[in-house]
Amino acid sequence: MKHDAAIRLIDFPATPVATLEHRGDKARIDDSVRRFIAWRRQAGLAPATHATFNIIRPGAPGENFDICVATDAPVPANGDGIVAKIISGGRCAVLRHVGAEDALPDAIAWLYGEWLPHSGERLRDAPLFFQRVQFPPFVAADQAITDIFLPLRDDADVN
Repeated sequence: MKHDAAIRLIDFPATPVATLEHRGDKARIDDSVRRFIAWRRQAGLAPATHATFNIIRPGAPGENFDICVATDAPVPANGDGIVAKIISGGRCAVLRHVGAEDALPDAIAWLYGEWLPHSGERLRDAPLFFQRVQFPPFVAADQAITDIFLPLRDDADVN
């Protein structure tokens, strides 16, 4: 898998998000996603106007991540478990993945295992995250577009 030309280095702005924390059995992800979508619709935060993110937290794959929507609006107390958070800003390597979600682990493994060791870059203490640019049901699964963000240290942080 060769992606070098596809890597972009950007300065990602700190982004306030409304977040549902999925913790536990990955078989229950669909339940979390449905709950998040229902809350998002009620809040009027449509995917066409408010970016969709996933933050990957340390732990077993698929069992520890946040489902997020970008919003500057306050997140009112709710019974759905949605809370306000901020995706930290800073330098990131961005790899665009086009295709089905089940190929994301290979793209992530390439980013960490191939690109990072040869890039001269170092990781920042922040979790990897995705921006879901186009995703089902709005496009077919094989036409989904996901930007993978790998947080990097700023030049001033590298010693």
